[in-house]
Amino acid sequence: MEQVVIAGAGPNGLMLASELKLAGVSAIVLERLPERSTVPRANGLVGQVVRMLDRRGLYERLNPGQPVPTPRFVFGALPLDLSQLADNPLYLLQAPQARIEQVLQERALELGVEIRRGHELAGFTQDAEAVRIQIDGPDGSYELTSRYLVGADGGHSLTRKLAGIDFPGVTHDDTVSRTAHAMVAAELIDPLTGGLSIPGYGKIPPFMHHRTERGVFVYAPFPSGPPLVSTAERGGAPSTGPVTLAEVQESAERVLGVGLELSPPEGEGPHQLRRVEGGNSRLADRFREGRVLLVGDAAHVHSAIGGPGLNLGLQDTINLGWKLAAELQGWAPDGLLDSYESERRPVGERVVMHTQAQSALIAPGKEVTALRQLMTELLDNPANVQHLADLMSGADIRYGDGAGHPLVGRWAPDLVISEDSGRSSRLAELTRSARPLLIDLTENAGFAELLAEVDRIEVISGRGAIPGQPVALLIRPDGYVAWAADVDGRVEREALEDALARWFAVRVQPRPLTKATR
Repeated sequence: MEQVVIAGAGPNGLMLASELKLAGVSAIVLERLPERSTVPRANGLVGQVVRMLDRRGLYERLNPGQPVPTPRFVFGALPLDLSQLADNPLYLLQAPQARIEQVLQERALELGVEIRRGHELAGFTQDAEAVRIQIDGPDGSYELTSRYLVGADGGHSLTRKLAGIDFPGVTHDDTVSRTAHAMVAAELIDPLTGGLSIPGYGKIPPFMHHRTERGVFVYAPFPSGPPLVSTAERGGAPSTGPVTLAEVQESAERVLGVGLELSPPEGEGPHQLRRVEGGNSRLADRFREGRVLLVGDAAHVHSAIGGPGLNLGLQDTINLGWKLAAELQGWAPDGLLDSYESERRPVGERVVMHTQAQSALIAPGKEVTALRQLMTELLDNPANVQHLADLMSGADIRYGDGAGHPLVGRWAPDLVISEDSGRSSRLAELTRSARPLLIDLTENAGFAELLAEVDRIEVISGRGAIPGQPVALLIRPDGYVAWAADVDGRVEREALEDALARWFAVRVQPRPLTKATR
C-alpha cells in the first residue's frame, strides 16, 4: 500500500511531495500532462512564501543571495510605500512559474519522489483504512491503494468533485483580462524608472496596476525576457476566436484613451498571449473528506490581483506536509491533522476577502474614484500601510487563540544564532531539514536538556539572545512558533512541556528546576 498519492504536479503538488519526503514519508505524484508545461503563467512569488523557500534552501536556486523586502507594491492599484515601515514583511521574488516548477521538480527528484507524468486520476473510493485510486496511464488504466490522497489538481479539481466537497463562492463574467509579451517604442520608456512615458497621457510606473476610468493597465519590463503588457476591462461584448496582439493593443488604447503601438516580442519563447474572461472567488467548504485532502487552487480560487495564489497554496503544503507525515508515522497527537483545515481555511477566507476588495477598488465609475481618493488619504498613515502589507504577505497569520507569548502561533523571526559549536547561522539555514526545532539561547535554563533523549525534535543550543528578542523558541516544521520564552523560569518550562505534548506528542520526565540567567 502506498502512503500518499498526490494528484497534480504543479508547484503545490511538488512542494507537498518534497515536504513529505523530508519527513520520511513517500509520495507518488500523478500528472496528466506528459511534460512540464512551458505556458507562461505567474511571474513570481509575493509574501511569506519567499522566506519560506529560503528556509528550505530553494530561494537561492531561484535568485542568488538572501530575500529582501520590496520597497513598493500596490493594493487595488493604489501605491504602497513600504520603505517607510520599520518591519516590512512583503517580500517579492521575480521568477517565471515555469522556472519555479522546474526548481521544485528538481528538488523533489533529488529527494526520491516518484513523479508519474501522463498518468491522470480517474476516480477513487475510500473507507476507514485506505483510498483505492483509479488511474488512466499511457499504457492503460490501473489502480493504486494508498493511505491518503491529496488533490493538488487546480481550480477544476476532480479530486474535490469526486470527494463530494462543495465549492461555494461567486462567479462574475463581466471582466476581460488580456496579457501579452510585447515591445513598445524605445522612446516611450522612462530611463529613470523603466516605466512608460506616453505622449498625451503621462507616466506609468513599471510593474504597478494602473487604473483609469476605463480599466486597468500594467507594464512589466521583466529583466529575464520581453516586457509584459496586461489590461483588464469590464463590460463590452465577449471576444471570439484566438487572442491576437492587435486585440491587446486595442484594449490598451481603450483603457488609456491614447494610442500605444505594440510590436511582437523579441527573443525565444514561449511568449504569453492570452485572454481570460470572467473570474471566480471560491472556497471549499472543507479541506478534508476522510482520507482525501485538498491544497492550493483545489481548495480556493480567487482573483490573481496582488499575486497571492502561490503564497497561499505553497503555505498550505508546508502546513499539511508534517502533519500528514505524523499521522502516517503514528505519533500525531489527537486532532493534529484536523488542524490543517482549522488553520489554513481562515487564511483562504482572508485572501478571498482582500482580492475581492482590490477588485472593487479597480472597477470603473466615479463612486470608485471617490473611494480611491479616500483610500489614498488613509494610506498616508504608516499604520494602515503596515496593516495592508501584513495582510497581503500573510504576516498577519496567527494560529491559535492568541493566548500566551506574543510570538506563539506566528511566523518565527529571522534570527541569527551563535551556536555552541562557534558557528553563526541564520534561522533559515537551520530549518532545511523540515524538522521541529528547539532553539535555546539561555545560559542554563535547561530547555535543551529536556529533549536530550528525544530524536523527533532537533535542538540547537547557543548564544546570541538580543534584548527584545526571545531567548528560546520551539518552531514547528512549517516555520511557525509553538512556544517562546523571554524570561527563564517555571512558567516557561511548563508551557514548553505543554507545547511539546500538543504538537509533537513528546512528554518529558520532570527535572529539577534551575533558575537561569541570560
